[in-house]
Amino acid sequence: MVAILGGLGAALAWAATTLCSARASRSIGSIQTLAWVMLVGLVPAVIAVAVAGGSAPTGSEAGWLVLSGVGNVAGLGLVYAGLRRGKVGVIAPIASTEGAVAAVIAIALGEHLSPGVAAALALAVAGVVLAAAAKGDEGRTAPAAIAFAACAALAFGASIYATGRVSQELSVAWALLPARAVGVAFVTLPLLVARRLAVPRGPTGALVVATGLAEVAGFAFYALGARHGIAVAAVLASQFAALAAIGAVVLYNERLTRWQTTGLVLIAISVAVLSVLRA
Repeated sequence: MVAILGGLGAALAWAATTLCSARASRSIGSIQTLAWVMLVGLVPAVIAVAVAGGSAPTGSEAGWLVLSGVGNVAGLGLVYAGLRRGKVGVIAPIASTEGAVAAVIAIALGEHLSPGVAAALALAVAGVVLAAAAKGDEGRTAPAAIAFAACAALAFGASIYATGRVSQELSVAWALLPARAVGVAFVTLPLLVARRLAVPRGPTGALVVATGLAEVAGFAFYALGARHGIAVAAVLASQFAALAAIGAVVLYNERLTRWQTTGLVLIAISVAVLSVLRA
């Protein structure tokens, strides 16, 4: 049950990051948004590691942490670029197939799933695919935005699988640090040195802060859930797309197509079935 709760907690947090970052990236640009999100998130991540204590990662643990950090930063940069050019209701479902990517990796590397759980996960993935189809929106969404979202899914999938692996060997706090450290080192600091890091003001500044904090919270929930099942936590965490699509309808007046609505219904059914099976 912890895997389910962790995955759903991550979905809620990442839906918030998607909605906030969509508005921020359209205001100050995707790279500027990424730089500030990484800097904001670094503070709670460092505090969490300091409080958790314990030995530093070594060997394979360090390797998984590096993959987790690089994949997450690359995925965020790509999805922010996609959100700047396309609708949340299209970009988020495509990027959310990260959960399917991570689940496939987990199964390929030996994680066992019962037939019922596997069927429920397949139903969730089918819902995401239908939501991503979005026939009514694709004609108005730049092909580059869709390509960015698809590449983000691959990067995120590798990242959250690595996060799940390392969270089984180290404290959850360590799962929060890699992406923030990599992002600050390779995105924020270079912009700062080049004097190109603009300070976001007003509502945009608040959106950037909210995105950074929610991103860290999502990783914490996911890492906790992944300790009890990477595939389940990964696929449920990917349901942030459904929540973000609904939020975009309410906040940004985006319209859901019939395909997206059908996909959201399938996702809801799969979550209910999976909760019963895992309970």
